[in-house]
Amino acid sequence: MAEEAKDPHRSVPRAIVGSVVAAGILGMLLLIALTVAIEDVPRISADGSPVAAIMRDRLGPAAEKVLLVAISFAFFGAGIVVMTACSRLVYAMSRDARFPAHGVMRRVDPRTRTPIPATVLILALGCVLMVALPGAALLELITASTILPALIYGATIVLYLAVRRRLGRREGAFDLGRLELPVAVCALAWTLLALFVLVTPAQAVVPVVVVAGLVVLGALFFLGMLLFDREALDTEPGADTDW
Repeated sequence: MAEEAKDPHRSVPRAIVGSVVAAGILGMLLLIALTVAIEDVPRISADGSPVAAIMRDRLGPAAEKVLLVAISFAFFGAGIVVMTACSRLVYAMSRDARFPAHGVMRRVDPRTRTPIPATVLILALGCVLMVALPGAALLELITASTILPALIYGATIVLYLAVRRRLGRREGAFDLGRLELPVAVCALAWTLLALFVLVTPAQAVVPVVVVAGLVVLGALFFLGMLLFDREALDTEPGADTDW
């Protein structure tokens, strides 16, 4: 995603920090407002859609319907974001010959300048999982799509902590200065806590199995590359990218 941004060494970190701060403040304000508005805690806790129930109690059925329409748009937007991010991840790995069928998945449409095969792959996988998963497929997919990024974030932080002293510094790039190491350690601790919260509920069994299956497939593919295509792993990813 950063490869499509202007001045990514400064703009992308600032956008990430800004979006997290904004989402945290707005989300907390919403949670406070909803909590204060609850009239019957046991009833709301037992409701399948507690936020909609609170809106219905306080503002009436019409406001509840407006809320549900807004939530539908929000889910659609979030789905587009996830599909875009995943397709770019597939494209980047394919560009560096580190993804199955990378010859196809690295293709970029000359007119739209987007990786259409990679995007179609992510869309198709999402549709297949929605049909194949038992029970509340959407909820299970949401949980799985939260666990998997948390694993990726955690692995990225661990890798960063392991090689941080060998990384070069770019003049003018975003830099945390002395806060770099404390922030990285806190981020790792937060990621581990989030993973614990996500995988411990009994309802998380199916999402955990889905994530574990993907991790095993990825590990087998990596092992295959390690044995039969070591050159691709030894090549620096994105070395020809004009930042």
